[in-house]
Amino acid sequence: MSTTYDVIILGGGVAGMTSAIYAARANLRVLILDENACGGLVNWTKVIENMPSYTSIGGMELVERIQEQVEALGVDIEEAACIDSIDLTGEEKIIEADDTIYKAKAVILATGRKPIPLEVAGECENVHFCAICDGAAYKGKKVLVVGGGNSGFDESIALLDQGIEELLLVEKMNRFFAAQSTQDELTSHANATILHSTEVTAVSCDEKLESVTLRNVATNETIEYPCDGIFVFMGQQPGTAIFQEQLSLDSDGYIETDELMATSLAGVFAAGDVRPKKYRQITTAMADGTVAALEAERYIRSLAG
Repeated sequence: MSTTYDVIILGGGVAGMTSAIYAARANLRVLILDENACGGLVNWTKVIENMPSYTSIGGMELVERIQEQVEALGVDIEEAACIDSIDLTGEEKIIEADDTIYKAKAVILATGRKPIPLEVAGECENVHFCAICDGAAYKGKKVLVVGGGNSGFDESIALLDQGIEELLLVEKMNRFFAAQSTQDELTSHANATILHSTEVTAVSCDEKLESVTLRNVATNETIEYPCDGIFVFMGQQPGTAIFQEQLSLDSDGYIETDELMATSLAGVFAAGDVRPKKYRQITTAMADGTVAALEAERYIRSLAG
C-alpha cells in the first residue's frame, strides 16, 4: 500500500465514505483511516426508514453497501488504525498511524461523534453504548439504562425486544426528554421501570458487573441495584481532541467550517457530525462529504497551478 495520497480521510462513517466516493471518481488517490470499523454510528442503527431509495434498510447493511462501492473505486481503507500524531499545518499533511507515516495534499476530517462515557464505570466490560450491537448477550438478565432522552428510551425498547428480563432506566434531571409516545411505549412493558432525578454514583465491577449505586439527587437517598449490564446514552461529543491544537474549534469542541466545509487551515476540510450543525442525519452527512470532496479536489488542482 502506498503511503502518499492526494486525499486522506480520517473517519470511515457515511460522511467519510461519501467523500471517498467523490474523490476517487475525480481520479484522486484516496485513503480512509478509521480507528474502528467503517460505518460509525450508522452501524448501531437497527432500521433506517428515511434513506432515499430504500423504504427500509438496516444500518449495517447500508454501511456494507457503501463500503463495497468505496472499495470498488480503489480507495485504500485502514480500519482499527491508531493515530499516533497528525500535522495539518503545512502544505503537505502528515499523519502517523500504527508506526506508518502517511502524507497527503488534502485531508478531510470526518471523525464524527462518540458517546459520552459513564465515568464511574471505569473499565468495566459490561458497560455498553449500543443495544442492537450488545443487547443479545443480556437476554434473560437485568440491565440498567442511563439517559432519559430519545436514545435512552429507543434503545431500552430494543433491549426489551431482545428478551431482557428486567430493565431500569434512570435520568439525572428531574424529567425525561424523550418523545411522549416513546415514553408511553416503554412504560407499557411490565418489566421496565423509569426513574428521573436519579444518578449512578458507583459501579461494583470485578471480573463482571455486580451492582450499581443509585442516588436520588433530590433526597440524597441511595440504593444498590444488582444488574448484569449497563447501557449508557448520555449524549455524544465530537472526536476532535487530536485536532484542538491545530484547528479552530467552537466552544463545544466541534470543528468550525464555512459552508464549503473548509476549516481554519488550507487543504483541511471537515464533514459530518464533527462540525457544528443543527440536523445530524445520514443524508446531511452525505451532503457534507460531497461538498468536502469537491472542495478538496478543487484545492488540489489549484496547487498544480
